[in-house]
Amino acid sequence: MRALIQRVTHAQVDVDGRTVGSIGIGLLILLGVGANDTEAQVDKLWGKISKMRIFEDEAGKTNLSLADVSGEVLVVSQFTLYASCKKGNRPSFTDASAPAEAKRLYELFVSQARKDVPRVETGEFGAMMEVSLINDGPFTIWLDTDEL
Repeated sequence: MRALIQRVTHAQVDVDGRTVGSIGIGLLILLGVGANDTEAQVDKLWGKISKMRIFEDEAGKTNLSLADVSGEVLVVSQFTLYASCKKGNRPSFTDASAPAEAKRLYELFVSQARKDVPRVETGEFGAMMEVSLINDGPFTIWLDTDEL
């Protein structure tokens, strides 16, 4: 499982001109599910993200977690995080999970986040989405459960 995490002051997802998810201070998580991922990767990834100290304290040090700042979360499915560009110029997505299993694990990830965070918003799985954000810092982190 892969996640591109961005610390934001605002993030929003629109589908067909309507806003389906919007948050203030917190994390925008672009989430990709791999072909061999299971519930174990969901637990591992959310466990890491929920405890990451990437928000600034009063001294300007990245010392605070999402809970410490009462942050919000916006989770957007993004199978393109599994793009392989090893051959040719057209990305291959064969390492991404099949849609039904990806949706199941994406929804499990969201439900795990909702256990810890009062406000968790989402995109719309499988839809063409427009994501806008104000990246705070900018602060962006790449996580892959194969490397945690």
